Amino acid sequence: MPRERALTHSFVQASEVIGRDDDKENIIRLLQDSSDSEQISIISIVGIGGLGKTSLAKFVYNDERVRNRFQLQIWVCVSEEFDIKILTEKIIKSTEDGMRHLEKLSKMEMDQLQRILREIIGDKKYLLILDDVWNDDPMKWNQLKELLCMGANGSKILVTTRSNKVASIMGTIPKAYELWGLPEDECVALFTKFAFKEAQVKRYPNLLKIGVEIVKKCKGVPLAVKTLASLLLLNTDESYWKSIRDSELWKIEQKETDILPALRLSYEQLPAHLKKCFAYCSFYPKDYEFHNWELIQFWMAHGLLESANQDEEPEDIGLRYFQELGSRSFFQDFEIVEDILIKCKMHDLVHDLALSLTQNEFLAIASSTTHISHSVHHLLFPNSALLPQDLSTLLQGLDRVRTAIFQRDEKSPSSQSNLDSYLLRFQYLRMLDLAHSKLEISLDWIGALKHLRYLHVHGNSRIKKLPNSICKLYNLQTLQLCVGIEELPSDIRYLINLRYLMFSTKQKFLPKNGIGCLTSLRFLGIANCENLEHLFEDMQGLKHLRTLVIYGCESLISLPQSIKYLTALEILAIVNCENLNLTLEENEKDDHKHFAQFNLQKLILKKLPKLVDFPEWFLQGSSNTLQFLKLESCEYLKELPVCIQI
Repeated sequence: MPRERALTHSFVQASEVIGRDDDKENIIRLLQDSSDSEQISIISIVGIGGLGKTSLAKFVYNDERVRNRFQLQIWVCVSEEFDIKILTEKIIKSTEDGMRHLEKLSKMEMDQLQRILREIIGDKKYLLILDDVWNDDPMKWNQLKELLCMGANGSKILVTTRSNKVASIMGTIPKAYELWGLPEDECVALFTKFAFKEAQVKRYPNLLKIGVEIVKKCKGVPLAVKTLASLLLLNTDESYWKSIRDSELWKIEQKETDILPALRLSYEQLPAHLKKCFAYCSFYPKDYEFHNWELIQFWMAHGLLESANQDEEPEDIGLRYFQELGSRSFFQDFEIVEDILIKCKMHDLVHDLALSLTQNEFLAIASSTTHISHSVHHLLFPNSALLPQDLSTLLQGLDRVRTAIFQRDEKSPSSQSNLDSYLLRFQYLRMLDLAHSKLEISLDWIGALKHLRYLHVHGNSRIKKLPNSICKLYNLQTLQLCVGIEELPSDIRYLINLRYLMFSTKQKFLPKNGIGCLTSLRFLGIANCENLEHLFEDMQGLKHLRTLVIYGCESLISLPQSIKYLTALEILAIVNCENLNLTLEENEKDDHKHFAQFNLQKLILKKLPKLVDFPEWFLQGSSNTLQFLKLESCEYLKELPVCIQI
């Protein structure tokens, strides 16, 4: 899974922001003020965590008056790491023109980045949002400010922060804009929106009365109100509501850096299986953008998915857990990507709660001097460039480590020639993530990690070919091999427990008796295979495959006949394959009884210029199951099949 820190995105529904209309108007007035003599003025919004600073900034950012005033709008989530080069890259990435340089940015020196930034901003009047700033080092801020001293007069930078010190260091407008708690009536309105379904309020006046008393204990913090309201939704047991109101957790003295009692309460009410899954989310960094698929595979690798029903698929159990945590407001900012992937974030206060639960088991190693307790089972290396050449002392006594993740290093190439021998010690390793890192590693020893369930090497430019010994990983469930891999291991068919495979390859053909033999496979993603002309012919072997995604395979000419026999397939997405002809030649010997079992629920066809006649075989047997059909940028398609025409 990619380990980049996610940006808080700039979109917000106006209906989601309650009680901030006056604050919004005040901030917009500051942005419109042209009396400031500074070329660029900096406005700081400051307030404790959970008040909705980010939501307010989004609310302002998307206002039509603001859009009309600034020629260029940029949104960057800063969070705890205030590195000038990384921030410059983020600013460039957040612009439309900057997307052209996306793949090259991490390889560029600071001078090149500065030149691109000048080209993008030029003499435009711009608005830059720097969300969630923690840096209180004036020298670092001055370095960034010097870079941003361009653009037309009237350009503005809007900063959100929890720290008054940060606000005073950064702001050119002398007084920071302080955000306070919501008034009680607004909090009650927010609580009612999330705790009751429509028309329920009138049916349960006693619950509303108790709810008002709970709201008072939240002290005007919207996150606390929303979290508890989500907890109480659909529960009409009056005694349960009273237990939340009268909880001992409210009596804990609340310090500025403490976890909100409302969040602790919500966590305590989770069933045991969800408590574990939530706690494991702390292993991801703050502001991380979660994907439902990767999170489910992550939980699966660590054996966290439980069900009384033996026939229930682990992926379905994981999706249920994901949705339940989302419904209780442990996740937020949901976004559906390409109609098949759900992305979301975790509020940083919620992340702090998760981290407080796992501080003895999870550890991020920030430097070679980090002390590691033997109770630690999960290791995150946030910056592989800082790893010492001799890891023996650092990793001594950690033979029972279950997770090792080496994050992307944006700053400089890194090598670690002896890393292989140290990772080989982790005989109980269940998850190894080397995605986007620049570590020199051979993986010749990988077959010895018999307990490994999750391996991710996407985007690691040092890994061109995987050793065939990877095929000895009989317990492997998740394998991501995108970008850089020249060919798949020849014995891949022996990965008998593989359920999730995402890969890229430079091969022209995929041989028989390879992927087609992976009978446990539930998800198959084939992405950015620029040379691939034909898929494997024995696709009918994937009798349990539920999702097939084919993306960015520009040389792909056709699909195999055997695709019609994927009787368990529910989701099929084919995107950006410019030479793909989807017409399948009928064979008189085809056994048509299989067609009736074709079970598609979601079909997505996008950027397919060779699509002229809609392939009827997509719908054979799926006319009663298909729930979603998306056709986009298929400009030569003549017409839809009669059975789905409106």
